[in-house]
Amino acid sequence: MAPSLDIVFAALADPTRRRILSMLLEDDMAVTDVAAPFDMSLAAISKHLGILAGAGLISQEKRGRVKWCALEPDALREASIWMQGFGQFEAVNLDAFERFLRHEGLSREDG
Repeated sequence: MAPSLDIVFAALADPTRRRILSMLLEDDMAVTDVAAPFDMSLAAISKHLGILAGAGLISQEKRGRVKWCALEPDALREASIWMQGFGQFEAVNLDAFERFLRHEGLSREDG
């Protein structure tokens, strides 16, 4: 069963997680490589990766001693379809969608 839209959007609400997804667009990455550009602990990055995996946005696989992360290309399909219903968003244009939510007063701070 696919994760609910609520779980997917909650995972996408964090800029660190969106940046991780952007990095994984290029190729699969080891967790240590994902963590390298961030000024936070490996444990904090692992928590972000766990949230992304729980939302079905990435998969994680142990290869030898190294844990690898891969983007799940179909994971955003339902969210993308939902956003396209508004007609003003390109598929998976999350920055534009975030600006729309802020403009409409529906930011995550409003709950």
